[in-house]
Amino acid sequence: MRPYSLKQIQTFMEVARQRSVSKAAERLFVTQPAVSMQIRQLEDAFGLALIEPIGRNIRLTHAGEAFLTHAIAAMGQFKDLEALMAEHVGLKKGRIDLAVVTTAKYFIPMLLVRFGRLFEGIDVHLKIDNRENILGMLARNEADLVVMGRAPADLDCEATPFATNPLAIVAAPGHALVRRKQQPFSALAEHAFVVREEGSGTRAAMERLFAQHKTPIKVVMAMPSNETIKQAVMAGMGLSFLSLRTVRHELASGHIALVDIEGLPQMGHWYVTHLTHKKLSPAARSFKEFLIEQGGGLMDSWS
Repeated sequence: MRPYSLKQIQTFMEVARQRSVSKAAERLFVTQPAVSMQIRQLEDAFGLALIEPIGRNIRLTHAGEAFLTHAIAAMGQFKDLEALMAEHVGLKKGRIDLAVVTTAKYFIPMLLVRFGRLFEGIDVHLKIDNRENILGMLARNEADLVVMGRAPADLDCEATPFATNPLAIVAAPGHALVRRKQQPFSALAEHAFVVREEGSGTRAAMERLFAQHKTPIKVVMAMPSNETIKQAVMAGMGLSFLSLRTVRHELASGHIALVDIEGLPQMGHWYVTHLTHKKLSPAARSFKEFLIEQGGGLMDSWS
């Protein structure tokens, strides 16, 4: 058997997740030929085809499916090995693989800056994606810590709240609902909404809230970006349901207005999460403790 590398395994895992060489290349920030070469070298090392083309996409061969299962387990063990070795180094240096849902990007940079002032030698590798994809990273042990707005119910995880997450209905300042006070939730049924994409935690929270109030949602457009949604709301395309931590500047400047609905804002929480069996490195433990002890206060004073 020829030698093979962790980089080749990681490239194969990304191709398997995306079911596409081109999409994997985009996620890895490399060219398609570079991804193809890594896969070809890995297949040559084992003398087996691991993927096969289907139109513009790929599918895993039977050998590829088996390889993926063991590769995920092996990469998790390598992370545990890194954490064990980090204990011999202490907190002078270290690495954290941090994954956060897209809404968290509005405050995570500030928290990372504050954390970096306390621990200058710790390198944080940040991944931002929607809830569905972040949960996948968590389940595959690809992230040391995850920041999300709702603890996962179907994974054996340890989730600790560290800050509040108020969610509410927002609109353009000139919208008819903005001028009314203490409106019943049912008043929202006749108005159009711009919403996050399927797989988003904010979208799921909105659907649960509307279902609880037995109120239909009139969706005019779904978008994968809070920034695009805010522009759509300001343009008068419709209302939206967003975390108030994402619209603090727009509310302060008067470009977006809060809609006064009975029972809102809905108060959720931000959680720092990891697999229960995960062996956290000293660096990851320190960041988790930092979030729990200081994260909420820093976010409140900053926003």
